[in-house]
Amino acid sequence: MFNNYLDQVIFMVVSTFLFSALTMPFVIKIAHYINAIDVPKDNRRVHTRPIPKLGGLGIFAAFLFGYMIFGQQNVIMNSILIASFIIIIYGIIDDIKTLQARYELIGQILAALVVTLYGGLLLQDITVFGHYIHFGILAYPITIFFILGCTNVIRLIDGIDGLSSGISSIFFLTIGIIAFFQGRVETLEIILAFIMLGATLGFLLHNFNPAKIFAGECGSAFMGFMIAVISLLGFKGTLLTSLVVPLSIIAIPILDTAFAIIRRMLKGQPIFEADKDHLHHQFLKMNFSQKGTVLIIYFINILFSLVSIFYALNNSKAAMIIYAILMILVFWFVLHTSIISERLKNKVDKLEDTAKHKIKK
Repeated sequence: MFNNYLDQVIFMVVSTFLFSALTMPFVIKIAHYINAIDVPKDNRRVHTRPIPKLGGLGIFAAFLFGYMIFGQQNVIMNSILIASFIIIIYGIIDDIKTLQARYELIGQILAALVVTLYGGLLLQDITVFGHYIHFGILAYPITIFFILGCTNVIRLIDGIDGLSSGISSIFFLTIGIIAFFQGRVETLEIILAFIMLGATLGFLLHNFNPAKIFAGECGSAFMGFMIAVISLLGFKGTLLTSLVVPLSIIAIPILDTAFAIIRRMLKGQPIFEADKDHLHHQFLKMNFSQKGTVLIIYFINILFSLVSIFYALNNSKAAMIIYAILMILVFWFVLHTSIISERLKNKVDKLEDTAKHKIKK
C-alpha cells in the first residue's frame, strides 16, 4: 500500500492530526455543555478568561482512530486501551468537578496495575551508563512508580498554553526519529508514538496561545501515561537501551517537578500545593510573553531530545557536550530565579552586585 515506510509514517501522523484537529471544535461544545470549564479564580492562573477543558477527550478519540487503522491487536495493546479508558474517565470527572488528589492517584494506580499485571509491561532491567541492573520482584513497584511519575510530571507542567502538548509532541517525535535511524520502524511503541504525535499536534493547533481549549486533567494525564507506556515498550524490546534516553526527552517536566518539590519543602508547604514559581512562571516574570516562554521551553526541550538521539545512536561525545551546556544553563537558572528559593536568588544577586561594585572601584 505504501512505497516505503516514510509514506506510512506521514499518512499515520497526518491522518491522526486531521482527526484530532477537526474533532476539537466538537469537544469544545461538549465541554461547554457539561460545564468542563477552567474559570480563573486566583492569581495563580495565567489565563484571564474561562477556557473549556476536556481537550484530552479529543486526543484520546484521535488515538483510538489511529489504533483502529494502524494498531496491533494483542494482550499488551488491550491492557493499554483499558488503562487509557480509566485515565480518561477519571480525568473527565476531574475536569467537571475537581477530585481530591488521592482519588486521582487511585485512578492512575489502577491504570498502572492493568498494564503491569494484565499486559505484562514491566521495567525488569535497564542499562545505565554501561551498568546492567535487574530488578527482579521489585520490577512491579518500580514500573508502577515510573508510570505514575511520567503521568504526573506532564500534569504538573501543564500551566500555560501549548506547553504540555508541545513537550509531549517533542517526545513522540524524538522516539520516532530514534526508531527510524535504528531500523525499528514497525514495532508497537513506534506505531503508538506516531499516532500520539498526530493526535497531540492536532490538539496543539487549538491549544497554542491564545488557547481555545485546554488539555484538562484527562489530557495531561493521558499524554503522560502514553509517554510512560511507550518508554516501557522500548525497554521491553531493544529500542531504548538505557533509562537515560526517555528521561532526557522529558527532562524539562522532570526538572520542573523536582524543583517544585524542593521549593515547597524549603518553604514548609505541602509538596502538592500549587504555586506560581514553576519554570514557565520564571520566564513570565522576566517579561517574556506566553508565546515566547513556550517557544524557549520548546527549544530547551529539543536540546535535551538531541542528547537522547545522540546517546541512542552511540554518539556519546556529542550527547555529553550538549548535556554539559544544558547543565550549566540549569545551574545558572537555579541561582538567578526563584524556581528553588527566593532567598538563594537574593543572595546571589547581592554577591554579584558587590562584585560589580568592587570591579568598578
